[in-house]
Amino acid sequence: MTDRLAAVLADIDAANADDPRRDMLDGREMPYETVYARRMLQRLEQMYPDAPEVLKVAAYGQHVRRFDIPRKDFPEGRKGYNAWRKACREHHAEVLGEIMRRHGYSEEDVGLAQKLVRKQELKRDRLSQALENVVDVVFVEHYLQPFVEKYAHYDEDKLVDIIAKTLLKMSPKGHAAALALDLPAEHRRLIEKAIAREREKLERVADADLDW
Repeated sequence: MTDRLAAVLADIDAANADDPRRDMLDGREMPYETVYARRMLQRLEQMYPDAPEVLKVAAYGQHVRRFDIPRKDFPEGRKGYNAWRKACREHHAEVLGEIMRRHGYSEEDVGLAQKLVRKQELKRDRLSQALENVVDVVFVEHYLQPFVEKYAHYDEDKLVDIIAKTLLKMSPKGHAAALALDLPAEHRRLIEKAIAREREKLERVADADLDW
């Protein structure tokens, strides 16, 4: 890790320090988004050991200061959720750009990192696809269980539908990494059911050849 990258990651941690939510990592309580950032970077380095520095910055900072934009400030339902997510992506891109500029990154690198956290060019750009794969594998590994618990009132078909939409955003490399996780049997069953349901669409995703 270069000194500049280490400084940027530390600055992202500082930006997330006043997150009102907390989570546990390696027996330590930390800001929720700091835990998420570290899980993202760890998974990125496992899946893409040759990832360029700007992708590492984007992975670590893609939720930077998400707590500034509470979900409750937007309407319920899919339309409100999508509006919230768009507002979050713009906020993350702005904050991350400010941090990167403070540490001497070029405008080209800043623009690339912002493109990545804005989820632009999914299914067309290899770096964007790599980041999406990491996002989704981290979700399955660490956040699927809390999600299922929170939405326990959903029936199985709705859960499978949600998982299927996640799978369709991933490439074969992402699918393989998710299925290689030590998952609870029920989660694996839901994922396998989603794969079976969307097999034809997933085969078309595989044909895009965005893995590296």
